[in-house]
Amino acid sequence: MFKNILCGLLLVSLTASRPAHDFHASVTQMQYNAKEKIFEISIRVFTDDLEKGLSRELNTTVHLAPGGKTDAILEKYVRSHFAYVSPQKLPKEFSYVGHEVEADANWLYLEMPYAEAFRGGSLKQTVLMEMFDDQVNMVNIQYQGQKKTFVFRKNQTVQDVSF
Repeated sequence: MFKNILCGLLLVSLTASRPAHDFHASVTQMQYNAKEKIFEISIRVFTDDLEKGLSRELNTTVHLAPGGKTDAILEKYVRSHFAYVSPQKLPKEFSYVGHEVEADANWLYLEMPYAEAFRGGSLKQTVLMEMFDDQVNMVNIQYQGQKKTFVFRKNQTVQDVSF
């Protein structure tokens, strides 16, 4: 009997250490590095949501762990859900730098060369929108001392951005 109680308490403590969250959100930071003439981009996503989205897309179970060999699938995923198009309607290329696991979140790192003056364009941020109807993706863009925030939802996946 004592063994059953101990097992029950252990199970409760393990499930309580990683609580489910009631909202689905990501935060993207796009910060312009004038010296390097690039946008340094980081996308923060809840690990459990990202694992569900990747597992669904790949039709297999995906676990994101530190040191894991998941960069190829993360790069493919982020390339299909994040894009920037210049005012001249030209897609801007970006490099996938890598990812980092931090507590209950994953950070995806990108770099987008940008030598010309930033005049705006259109931005797509649809990370996990195929998985969760209530997904909200917030994008903060910092350029030469200015900061603007854009909120992306299932009914608004592409937005015009300008400074």
